[in-house]
Amino acid sequence: MSPIRSATIAALASAVVATTLTGCQFGGAEQDTSPIVIAADLELSGAAAPLGRAYQRALELKRDQLNSSGALNGRKIKLDVKDNRSDAAESLRNIADFSSDSRVSAIVMGGCNECAVGAVGSINEKRIPTIALAASGAIANPVAERRYVFKLGPNAADSAAALTTELRRRNIRKVGLLHSDDDYGREGAAALRRELDKASIKLPREESVKTTDTEVGQQVRRLALSKPDALVVWTPPEQAALAATAAQQATFRGSLFFDAGAAGDLFLGSAARATERATLIFTQTMVIDDVIATTPAKAARRQWFQDYTARFGGYNGSSSFAADAVQLIADAELRAGGAEGKVNRVGIRDVLETSQMDGLSGPIRMTPDNHSGLMPQALTTLVARNGRWRLAG
Repeated sequence: MSPIRSATIAALASAVVATTLTGCQFGGAEQDTSPIVIAADLELSGAAAPLGRAYQRALELKRDQLNSSGALNGRKIKLDVKDNRSDAAESLRNIADFSSDSRVSAIVMGGCNECAVGAVGSINEKRIPTIALAASGAIANPVAERRYVFKLGPNAADSAAALTTELRRRNIRKVGLLHSDDDYGREGAAALRRELDKASIKLPREESVKTTDTEVGQQVRRLALSKPDALVVWTPPEQAALAATAAQQATFRGSLFFDAGAAGDLFLGSAARATERATLIFTQTMVIDDVIATTPAKAARRQWFQDYTARFGGYNGSSSFAADAVQLIADAELRAGGAEGKVNRVGIRDVLETSQMDGLSGPIRMTPDNHSGLMPQALTTLVARNGRWRLAG
């Protein structure tokens, strides 16, 4: 265990002991030892199952870490996980079940954009704090109509800006775009068009794919025919790998650029050759083993990377978003207070709305005007080398 992590846990444990002793000495109220129940609506089967299972592993690891840390004032986190089968209707049923359970403090939703957007009305009606890990901006905006909904993960506008900065740096003047035909893909395409226009980079052709498509070769070949200097791929990870392979088969000689939504496993597996030298915009935690841990936040990210890898034999880039969601909810539960054994959902929502932390994913700042907390500074440039993602430069 690193010195920084050991010192942090020791300090937290000392604080807990001091609080407990003070309560006993002066006849304070009996310590609340009720569980902190966090519900999770995840894609554990269906098209998005690989990402859903990565989220589940991350939630369980973070639960175990917090439960053993001594930082929860004698309480323990309990997870209640349901499979939404990558289906928005099933997800809505799960949200209804969670909302009616008075023990549940908050909900974590997975990577399904349609599920999260479709549940907004129910979440607000039931007044249950929810953190979605899906990418669509419509999940958290407009804030006035989504008071109980929060979002973690890269925002389309931030990802488009970072991608365009890298395109300009590489002196690329013409690109083709492949994007998913869903809320996030369309939002990303619009954001990228705006950024490319400002940078005077041409976009002669773009193609879309359904999120369930398992063949993207025709779209990639049509994009390659316009002879762009680079292809930008704005799809889920499995389709990004298919697009890279299709580009290789079409003998495309330009560069490949992936949006943050294309991030998946650290190791690229069968797509290693096709993605060699591809560029990905994502958070630094994905490649934290390339980074010197010069701050407590970086040390925590490195420890998370090592713990996840040691337990599961690999690393998924999006896992840190799920872990940060658990941390935010646990912190909010402890700060919101309330009668022993009673969940204060309104208080948890209020705390979440002003939460700030240097999370495992990067800096996170929630405000009453912004429920999408991952800051643009969290994004960096990665490059595929020898079958895995590395820090660029």
